[in-house]
Amino acid sequence: MPVLIDEDLVLEENGQLRPAAVANRWLRELPVSGAPAARTWRVYADALRQWLEFLADRVVDPFGERAELRDALSSYAGHRLSGPLEKRLAPSTWNLHMRALSSFYRWLVDEGHASAVPFSYKQGLRLLNGVPREYEYNLAKVRQPKPHTTIKYLEPDFAELFVKALAGLRPDGTSDDGYRGRELGRNAAMGELVLATGLRRQEFTHLLVYEVPPLPRERSVVPIPFAAGHGVTKGSKQRMTWISYDALAKVHDYIELERPLAADGSPWRPSGEPLQVTKPDWEGGTINGTRLPWRSLKPAERLRLLAPGGGSCLLALQTSGAPFVDWDTVFRRTSRRIRARDEPRFPIVSSHRLRHTFAMRTLELLTRGYYQQAAGLVADTDANAGLALYLTKSDPWQVLRDLLGHSSVTTTQVYIRRLDATQIFKQAYEQVGLAVGLIADDYDADDAEAGMPDEAAPELEQEGS
Repeated sequence: MPVLIDEDLVLEENGQLRPAAVANRWLRELPVSGAPAARTWRVYADALRQWLEFLADRVVDPFGERAELRDALSSYAGHRLSGPLEKRLAPSTWNLHMRALSSFYRWLVDEGHASAVPFSYKQGLRLLNGVPREYEYNLAKVRQPKPHTTIKYLEPDFAELFVKALAGLRPDGTSDDGYRGRELGRNAAMGELVLATGLRRQEFTHLLVYEVPPLPRERSVVPIPFAAGHGVTKGSKQRMTWISYDALAKVHDYIELERPLAADGSPWRPSGEPLQVTKPDWEGGTINGTRLPWRSLKPAERLRLLAPGGGSCLLALQTSGAPFVDWDTVFRRTSRRIRARDEPRFPIVSSHRLRHTFAMRTLELLTRGYYQQAAGLVADTDANAGLALYLTKSDPWQVLRDLLGHSSVTTTQVYIRRLDATQIFKQAYEQVGLAVGLIADDYDADDAEAGMPDEAAPELEQEGS
């Protein structure tokens, strides 16, 4: 856990705890105060450190009077939002820092370390699943764009271009002779996996080869369930997402053809104490003599796992058999190569953009009824009836909420506003109309579309993603 330490290493002064020592008490309570993620602890600690340093430079008591703290907060806002370039924060980062400081000061008041909170709040009502709920808004936060306008994702042609580039291919599918990259099968398989599952960076980076579901004997129309263990998920929440048959087939191709070249007989050893795995299966393995489920293992523990035949147990390996974790660099370099050689509008891709792409692609398919129709086919054959029932009885955004691991459906509903609903229902009308004879066989979709008003969303065109 993060710890704040003053430069002189002193924790008390004149019989009183220093602000850093008090802050450490708050930080230690974060895991049981609604912030279980280790990354959140670090972000909150960093936000608090910067605030305390600002106050110390101006000789302001962080536990002092409300009026003095509000003056300091006003100066801090000017310093971080419009001050020196190297000190400025993006609006989203500023709001995150204000959330952390607000939580800290409320804790100070509850614990008796301070008598006042330097923030002002307003009360309001919002609908949550159709039920009005009261909420409180911190007036120190700055206004941001609507959530749905900040979602960055890849359009289908850009997603296809990205996967081809990961595999060392040109846009037309031919080999890129001018590129000398390595582990192309691994990179393309992992790119396909993220696009088809929506896993977060920590989740797919620390995925074990044993956790990849088996490939069905026959090609499946309905996606295949894909478990994400609570040891690596955000908030330690176990969840089930899914993966398409084609994407899973490419992952298995990597596992069977390319990965053994790096893993078999590898002399690699982790930097910490090795965790030797024996008798692995899909659910777990014997680790240093103790049977444990994979889902309980944390990222740091997964990096120390040694496979029975050598090398790391992670799905993605380096040529030495060591685990590969630097996916941000791979995605960034691939994006820049595409921009320089093929498509100057191509965005710099992050793992989160791929997650958004999965969300938008899945939501559009659900909205079109694609998965519901596929579920009907499966239900008729009495295969995987549970998934079929889930697909046909749930609203699209509720299905997507569960796949992404969101706590509330309101978080997921921001994706709804990015869909071109007019185009989706127009295409659905055409498909159904042709099937049942409501539309003539010589119906020309291009002519019909030419008569429609141009309602393209400018922000989507500008993103190019």
